[in-house]
Parts: sequence; C-alpha cells; structure tokens
Amino acid sequence: MTKYVILSLFIITLTLKALGKDLSLANSFSDGIVLQREKPINVWGHTGPGQPVTLKFGEEKKITKANSKGQWSLKIGPLMASSEPRTMTINSGKSELRIADILVGEVWVCGGQSNMAWTMRGSTNADIEISAANFPEIRFLKLPNVASPREQDDFPLGKPTDWIGKWQRAVTPEVQNCSAVAYYFARRLHRQLKVPVGIIENSWGGTMAQHWCNKNTLKQIPEMAEDIKKFDDTYQTWIDGGKEAGAQKRLAQDIAEWEKKRAEAKAKGEKEPRKPNPNQYKNPGNGRQPAGMFNGSLLPIANTTIRGILFYQGENNSFGTSWKPFYRTFPAVISDWRKAFNDPEIPFGIVQIAGWSNRRSMEYDMNHHCNVVREIQMDTWLNTANTGLIATYDTNSNGSIHPGRKLPVGERSARWALSEVYKIKRFGSNDPLEWKGPLFKEAKFESGKAFVTFEEGTERGLRLDQDIDVGFVLAGKDKTFHHAKARITQSKKDKKPQIEIWCDEVKEPVAVRYAFSNLPIGGLMNAREIPAYPFRSDNWPMTPHQSTGSYIRSKK
Repeated sequence: MTKYVILSLFIITLTLKALGKDLSLANSFSDGIVLQREKPINVWGHTGPGQPVTLKFGEEKKITKANSKGQWSLKIGPLMASSEPRTMTINSGKSELRIADILVGEVWVCGGQSNMAWTMRGSTNADIEISAANFPEIRFLKLPNVASPREQDDFPLGKPTDWIGKWQRAVTPEVQNCSAVAYYFARRLHRQLKVPVGIIENSWGGTMAQHWCNKNTLKQIPEMAEDIKKFDDTYQTWIDGGKEAGAQKRLAQDIAEWEKKRAEAKAKGEKEPRKPNPNQYKNPGNGRQPAGMFNGSLLPIANTTIRGILFYQGENNSFGTSWKPFYRTFPAVISDWRKAFNDPEIPFGIVQIAGWSNRRSMEYDMNHHCNVVREIQMDTWLNTANTGLIATYDTNSNGSIHPGRKLPVGERSARWALSEVYKIKRFGSNDPLEWKGPLFKEAKFESGKAFVTFEEGTERGLRLDQDIDVGFVLAGKDKTFHHAKARITQSKKDKKPQIEIWCDEVKEPVAVRYAFSNLPIGGLMNAREIPAYPFRSDNWPMTPHQSTGSYIRSKK
C-alpha cells in the first residue's frame, strides 16, 4: 500500500468517524496490533445507526448490528498464540476496513508517570540496546497524553506520519521510542513464554495518582475536596469567560497592558514587569487534573482485552502535601482500573518508586515524602489481591528523579508476572519462580540489639552485598535515629536467617528501619540478589518537610 493510500485511509477514517455515518474502528486497532490470546477479544467501532457489521479474521466470521448511535462491538476468539501475521477485515454497507500484520500473544498495559514514560533513548544502555534490538514479535503502542473533564470513548490520532497512537515493532530504530521499563519487561516475557507480546503504554510525566482515578471515587475522599473544587471552579471560569476565544482576547489585552507598563518602567529605570505567560490562558480541561487522565487516556482503551497492568507512579505525590490523599488514591487507581477493564481480579504490578533528591540529615531522611509513598505502595500490595510490588530504590546512582537503569525494573517486574500470573516454575524444579526480595516479618529487641526476620520464602540466602552493612538505623525511646551496624546470623528458634543490628549510640533500641530515606542505600538481598523491601518496625507519625500535618500508618 502506498503512502498516499495510507494517508487517504486515515483521513477518510477520521472524517467518517466524526460524522458517525460510516465504518470505523477504535483507534487502538492499527496495523501491527497484538491481540490477547486465550481470552474473548473485544472489537468495537462506529458505523451508520442500525447498520450490519461483518468481521472476518482467520477462520472466524462474526456479524453484529450497530445501535441507534452507530456504535457496534463484538467478540472474537479465544485464540491461540500466533506469530503468523494475519489480516482482519470489517465490512459495513459499502465500506471496508483492513487491519494487517496482526499477531496473537500477551498484552499488557504499562502506565504511570515519567519513569514509565522514560524511553530507551534515555536509558543507561541506550548506546548498545537500541542498535541490538531485533524483536519484531514485541509490539508497543504509545498513547497520546489526553486529559478531559468528561469521559472519552477514544483517543485522537495525530498526523499519518506520527508514531504515537500506532503500533510499532521493537526493532532498530523504532524501539528507541518505547518505554524502557516496558521494553525490558516485554523482552523477558517474550523470551520465556515464546509468544508475541504487545505493550500499550499509557503514561504521562508529572501525573499524580488522583489524575488516574474515577471522579466519583475521588469525591468520596475528603483530602481531595479542595483540589476538585479548585479545578472545577477554574474550568467553569474558563467556560464562562468565552473558552478559547475569550482566553485569547484576555491574553491580547493583558499583553497590551504589559507592554504599556514595561515602557513606563523602562523610562523610569525601574524593574520591568513579568510578561503574561500564554500557558496560563490555555484550556485547563486539557491539563493535569483530578480524574483527567482516567477520562482522557484510560477509558479510551478500557474495552481492550489484556492480560494485566504494570503501573509506575508516585514521584509527584512526593512533594509538599500531595502525599495526603495518596493512602486512598493509590489503592483507588487499582480498583478503578479494574472496574474500567471489567475485571476485578486483573493482575496489577506496582513499581515502587526509586530514590530521588539528596540526603541532608537523619531527620530529613526519616520523614521524607518518599518514605510515605513507598510505604503506602507496600501496604496497598499487602492488602490487595493479585498485585505485586517491585522494589527499585537500588537503581539510582544519584539524586535524579529519573534513574537511567531501567533494565532491573523491567526484569524484576517480569519475574513477578512470570511467577504469579503465568505460574512459571524454577528451571529444573517444581518450586515457584522467586520474585520477592526479603520482606520484613518482625523485629525483636534483646540485649541492646534488634533481630529482624523475614517472611518465609523471601529470605533464602539472605546476604549483604559485598558484606557492607549500610542503610540500617536504630532509635531508642527518644525516637532519634542513628546509623547502625548489621550482620547476618541465624535465629536460635528455627535456624532461619536473620539480621542482627546494633548501634553504640543506642543502648536500648525500640525501633529499627532499613532503606528508609528519600535516596535509600542498602545492599540487603536474598540468593537471587533481589533487594529487600524498605521497612520499619515502628508506626511512629512522620511529618515530611515542606508539609503540614503528619502521616500515620494505617493499622490494616
């Protein structure tokens, strides 16, 4: 098919869909798509009201009829995995659509903020990984960043030459645009399962958990009331002010006024006033907002048949007071996404945020917003079925909020999926594939020391990386923490590995913490060299800097 024909097809499809008078498919269906194996597959679109629609794919032929609004949907499959490129044909009246190069395998949605959006171009091994990538059976679809105060049923397509919104292959050079975490995750799944893998990347830098929740859910969270009202008032003011035309008129007037004041200041030798920022006059409904990304980015793909979700978000809830609703909004992301995909048990992988910022003092470290976010992610995992938690604090080598080492994140995430979702066993064994790092069980305090044990199955081969005991702190009844020493020993009770922790400055410790910092350090791991999860034995209130009020851990 020539470029001219492809261009014409996109223009015709968009025009007909806008009119609602002829045949179109949801925009997530494009050449190169991967369909989910072993599940009924949803296919949907628009045509004329009441018009019949016929779909052919392989040996299947399905017929349905559009409703009074021209909407149609049907199911095909379940299908076996297939690496053979096939074509889907849809007919309605005199119109026909063809989607080519379709594979069948495993489909995952990878969502979150900038650390999920971080492409292969920015990853540590970009110089060798991009040129070496040759996985045509791994496909990725990067969704456009769309926010909306209202629920959307599809995402917009850009220019026919744009790669965003169209399925791409994980080969050189296209793979450079793929989320690095998603690529490494998909690559490990592909190698292990030996089936095609499709990734739908739905991430937006700078977003908070509340941006990815349903608006009705947020209205039930007291800490969200102020943010919701602020946005609703701002949006209504923009509407009442004449929307785009009114905003541009105000901008022109304000610039004219600014030019006048600037000339006066210049003549008097005074400091010139700041020029009006055009971004302040844009439609607030297109920006980050409560439920905005849920409405504009998630719902358009919620009818897609997928295997699971991998979500990497939390950094932007680590500033100021943005941590306050997180204890409700982050679990709500999981429940609201599961409702949107109409699957209350869909696997949901949680990527625990890495470190960022700089260490300044023990008090600063112990009370940092990052600790609040990581702990809420931990507790959400422990209290939510069919979820996993992937530790990443060891992937950052400096204070950047965007660690370049995405390979460990993707591979650890894949370990969780392979073990829990696909039930893969260890090579040469019938034991489950290990994916968890040492998980805190309890701490006992005896003879001026803390003795920490871990959940069974996570502590095998417990060790300190290079035998260096960093990241451990102890506190007495004064609640003042001090750096501590540690070593691996055995529990006298059951001979299971434990870690023994002590500190000369704390004669009678009552609390122990590990990797509890905005930029954690620590090399505690198990035999698979999977890092231990950050932990604390206390539930003392934490008051993050530049904040008001204290975080108190839930007793669930």
